Amino acid sequence: MVILIHMTIYLVRLNLDIKGKNMSQSLRFRVAVNSVEALSKKNNKVVILSHKGRPKGFDKALSLRPFQALLSKSLGKKVVFLSTIKSAKRIIDKQPAGTVFLLENLRFDKGETENSQKFAKSLASLGDVYINNDFATSHHESASLVGITKYLPSRQGQIIKEETKALTKTLKNPRKPFVLIIGGAKIKDKASTIEKLLPKTSAVLTGGAVANTFLKAAGLDVGKSLYEQQFVKDVAKLMKSKKIMLPTDIAGEKSAILDIGPDTRKEYSRIISQAETIVWAGPMGKFEDKRFAKGSAA
Repeated sequence: MVILIHMTIYLVRLNLDIKGKNMSQSLRFRVAVNSVEALSKKNNKVVILSHKGRPKGFDKALSLRPFQALLSKSLGKKVVFLSTIKSAKRIIDKQPAGTVFLLENLRFDKGETENSQKFAKSLASLGDVYINNDFATSHHESASLVGITKYLPSRQGQIIKEETKALTKTLKNPRKPFVLIIGGAKIKDKASTIEKLLPKTSAVLTGGAVANTFLKAAGLDVGKSLYEQQFVKDVAKLMKSKKIMLPTDIAGEKSAILDIGPDTRKEYSRIISQAETIVWAGPMGKFEDKRFAKGSAA
C-alpha cells in the first residue's frame, strides 16, 4: 500500500533586516520564525525570501548567510542556504519534505527593486504558494512583494493580518494629538494617505522626496533633489492645510536635499514628544548614508 503525502513548497517573504545585536530576542523575528515553523511541521518545504540593506550588487557585509545559523538554532533544524536562484530549484527538489531554505539577499539582483517581471518569474518558479509576511516593506514595489503575485497563488501571512488589523483599529479612532510622519519617495501613495488621514491628524511632518515635492509646490528651488513633478499640483492642494509641516532647514550636498536640518529635527521632535498616536511612513532623508541619517534617527 502506497500512502501519498501532499507537500507544498511555500515561498515566505520575511523581514530579516532587523537592527540590534540580540535579533533572536526581537518580537518580529520570533513571530516570523513561528510562521515558518508552523508550515514546516506540516511536512511542507519553506523557502524564506528576504533582504538586508540597500546593496548595489553583491556585498558580503549584507549577505543573509549569517542568518542561516540563527534560523537553524531558532527552528531546531538545519536551514539550507541557497546562494543563487539559478541553483536553488535543484537543491530544493533534492531535500526532504519539511526542509526550510534561506535564499540569499534578494536585493543583490537589481531585478528585485525594479520589480522586474523576469526576476519575479524566477522567484515564482521555486515554489507553489507565496505568502507575504513582511509588513514593514509591503509598500515597496519589489519583485518579491508585487511581481511574484502574478505568477503564484498568494496570500497574506499572520504578521500582515495582525499588523493591518491593529493599524486599522488605531486609525479608526486615534488618540489625540495624532501625528503623521511622511517621508521617503512614492509621493503618489503617500499623498493619498495624507489626504485620507488629514482630517484626523494634529500635524503632518514631511521629509524625504515627499517634502521636496511639497517644497517645489511652494515655489521653492529644490535644485537636484529627488521629487516628483507630476504630483506637484496634487500636493499644492494639500498645502492649504496648516497641519502640513515642511522642513525649515535642510542638509545635503551637490545642490540636493538629502535630509532635514537641525532646526527642523528639533521642531519635529518637540511635536512628536507631545503626540499620543504616531504613524510613520518613510525616512526623512537618505538614511543609508550616515551623514544624512540624523533626521530619521531623531
